[in-house]
Order: sequence, then structure tokens, then C-alpha cells
Amino acid sequence: MRKMLAVALFMLPFAAVAADAPALPNYAKTLEELSTVGETGGPGGSGNAKVQVVTILGDPSKPGPYSQLLKVGAGAKIPAHHHAGDRVGTVLKGTWHFGFGSEFSEGSLKTLPEGSVYTEPSNAPHFAMTADEPVIVLITGFGPTDTIYENPADDPAAKK
Repeated sequence: MRKMLAVALFMLPFAAVAADAPALPNYAKTLEELSTVGETGGPGGSGNAKVQVVTILGDPSKPGPYSQLLKVGAGAKIPAHHHAGDRVGTVLKGTWHFGFGSEFSEGSLKTLPEGSVYTEPSNAPHFAMTADEPVIVLITGFGPTDTIYENPADDPAAKK
């Protein structure tokens, strides 16, 4: 009984957050339809010129669930960075090369073909790249989120 009460008290704040979150709209798109949706930008993207961020559900700048597509061009290299909030990635198209750590290391990349799933734990540094084909990754998370580069000199925003 005490365990059940402790679990219920632990979950109470999460239920309050979920109750305040906006309702999900009716949404159904094929990969082909998603591929044609234009860039929206927004928090949670790398800022890399070869990465288009398309927010498809929610608002990653606000508390609550969100989903984004990362449309990554061929030959992209994304230095080590991290995000606020836990995120889950699913490779929808292409082959994504993804690794964890505070510095980009090609030897530490894991090859993730279509259908692969990976996590981006809150504040855990990670990096990625594409080879000779573009990639589409679906990111789902709970906002607000951001992108912080481990080496501030790697931040594309700092180079503008």
C-alpha cells in the first residue's frame, strides 16, 4: 500500500503537466508527404546548414510533447552538442551515423539504417554525420528544448 501511495504521489506532478499540455490534433502523413513539408526551424536543431528542422507536432520551445523531422543532407557533420529534455530518434530514411561523447569521433559512430531507434538523454553530448545520401530522422521529445554545443566555436550561430 505504501509503495502504491509513493508511486501515485511521484506521478502526480507528471499528470498535472500532461493535463496542461495541448491535445494532439488528428494527424496522418506518409513518409512521402512528410518529405515535402517545408522547413520550420525552431529549437532543438543543430543550426547546421545541411539540416532542415521541420516541427510537425507541438512546440519544442514550450513545455509539452513535440515531434520534429530532421532532414539532413548528404555529407553533413554535426559536432558534439546536447539538448535539454530527453529525446528519441527514429531513422525514417537513409543511413544515420550517430555517437555519444563530448567530442566528435568518427570511430565512435554507430551506423543506424532505416528503422533504427536511438535516444538523446537530456544534457548527454552526442554527434552525428551522414555519408553520401540524405537522411530523415523523426525526433520526439518533451519541451522546452535547446541545442548547446560542447565547444562553443562549433556552434553555427556563433559563426554568423
